[in-house]
Amino acid sequence: MKEPMLLPKQLMKFGCVMGRIVCYGEQINFTLIEALHTNKQVYLTYYKKGQCITEKGLIQFVDSLGNLFVFIDEVFELKNKMRLSELIDVRFV
Repeated sequence: MKEPMLLPKQLMKFGCVMGRIVCYGEQINFTLIEALHTNKQVYLTYYKKGQCITEKGLIQFVDSLGNLFVFIDEVFELKNKMRLSELIDVRFV
């Protein structure tokens, strides 16, 4: 099985949590890969038309070179293709 590509470094965000410097993009990478391999549901928060939207769904595909990922939303069970650069956060349900 081909290993999924990671979020490009230019899209990674840094911050401070509990006195430690954390790379949010790195955490998103780990969560995307784990969700893809384990088929666990996630909450995806992303930008769309200037708004922050959070949806529940499954990660189906990740391609950092193409700057996209595919998820299946829980409500309509539709495949949604989206840019990684629009992604703000990924958390397990």
